[in-house]
Amino acid sequence: MKLFGGIEAGGTKFVCAVGTGPGDVRAEIRFPTTNPDETIGKAIEFFTRQADAEPLTALGIASFGPVDPDPASPTFGYITSTPKPGWAHTEFAGAVARALGIPVGFDTDVNGAALAEYRWGAARDLHTFLYLTIGTGLGGGGMARGALLHGLIHPEVGHMRVPRHPDDEFPGMCPFHGDCLEGMANGPAIEKRWGIKGQDLPDDHPAWTIEAHYLAMGVVNLICALSPQRVVMGGGVMDKKHLFPMIRGNVLDLLAGYVQAPAILRDIDRYIVAPGLGNQAGVLGAIALAERAATDV
Repeated sequence: MKLFGGIEAGGTKFVCAVGTGPGDVRAEIRFPTTNPDETIGKAIEFFTRQADAEPLTALGIASFGPVDPDPASPTFGYITSTPKPGWAHTEFAGAVARALGIPVGFDTDVNGAALAEYRWGAARDLHTFLYLTIGTGLGGGGMARGALLHGLIHPEVGHMRVPRHPDDEFPGMCPFHGDCLEGMANGPAIEKRWGIKGQDLPDDHPAWTIEAHYLAMGVVNLICALSPQRVVMGGGVMDKKHLFPMIRGNVLDLLAGYVQAPAILRDIDRYIVAPGLGNQAGVLGAIALAERAATDV
């Protein structure tokens, strides 16, 4: 059986795993994201030890971004204009490939998670869907007709502009755009706005009315622009499960019956959903990227 490695590279932590899928994760390690040399070095050390016991066929990297996912580009596999200090213009995939001597698949963290949900989770029966993650950042990926979403670079849905909630005067957290969707609705924005982490806010706090407003605005824009068959919403903020009915209700109100699709009008509880793979979607997505890299050789 072919064995794969996967790196879920987040802005806060790295998760590295070896396996073949949800039922077969043989080793895993987590550590904080510090500087590139230290963090990527720890990942390489982990996979080198694992490969000594059983060779790896390929490795996948699902990374925070922005990144360059174009294999024809001279900076393929780089993290590019990220606001994370010290990580802008960092070579990632190439450094790992040289160190391990195996094929490396590379994409955004959200496209990786989308691929995992397509292979094993909440999008198995679909060909066009979106995966959104709302946590330290806010990003989106997905598939169109069975192909991961790429184009000029990759989707950056967290940086779309959305109307403000009428009761919200928060200036926003994005260092590039201030009050874009990510700047208003990611985890740090909740904490900065209210002075307490979202996980510690009660379910009836007014924070969640404002949060559901912004997330529903983003989802409606994406429904109208891309017409996904399903919207999967993960990340630490969405661990607050009471957000799902609030978002669904706002989406129905905002669409106002214009999109005449039974999946939305009659079955929205199965249209806007949590990841089927839970918090494993990211690292399993990296393993799924490794599978693809092995077949591309």
